[in-house]
Amino acid sequence: MGGPPFHILAKPEDVAERVIVAGDPARVRQLAGYLENARLVNENRGFLVYTGEYKGVPVTVATHGIGAPSATIVFEELRMLGAKLMVRLGTAGALVKGLGVGDFVVATGAAYLCNGNSIGMYTPGTCMPTAPSPDVAYNLIEAARGLGEKVWVGPVFSSDAFYAEDPSFAKTWGSRGIVAVEMECAGLFALGWLRGFKTGALLVISDSLVEGKEEMLTARELAPRVEKAARIVFEAAVATEV
Repeated sequence: MGGPPFHILAKPEDVAERVIVAGDPARVRQLAGYLENARLVNENRGFLVYTGEYKGVPVTVATHGIGAPSATIVFEELRMLGAKLMVRLGTAGALVKGLGVGDFVVATGAAYLCNGNSIGMYTPGTCMPTAPSPDVAYNLIEAARGLGEKVWVGPVFSSDAFYAEDPSFAKTWGSRGIVAVEMECAGLFALGWLRGFKTGALLVISDSLVEGKEEMLTARELAPRVEKAARIVFEAAVATEV
């Protein structure tokens, strides 16, 4: 589909080429606080979208909701409105020992179940490549290092069922080299290749399925780490050519 969008009721001039996406509307409001001259360009369906400037570069921050079905709608519509780069700032659960709550992960790929997941609706019978744009992943790593932050680098698993994870799930996927579980990266990365826009993801670990810390930190508890993550994603976004 080429538009117009049904859910994000904005005009192309309202959305920047560089977009930071997050699932939680509260986090998007937090991110909007980093923008100069931020203006709300959509609140329909609860998908808050703000556009402003970061260090003089136009940037949009947008809510994608929970899970691939919601997120892919938003990614599609942002692309219709002219987005050329989308970087996800999200949370994830650790699947490997040593990856602690509050740590950062730059996702280098996203495993998913090809016979499930929203991406399966786009390419029935096959699995799409779900890796971020190499330059975006590189810029996220470099931005983190430039700010003195350590990051884990590795693949994640994108789940469609928030409450399905258990110790056996963690053991299975952790043993395969998957470092964390979240819900939207596979959809973002696959659509990036399908629709022709750049993608990346920086994830903040909110809980661990292997360290006896299954209780998830609240948004308020994670806020200091999200603030640092925000600086990383904004720096990486403006450093990436679109």
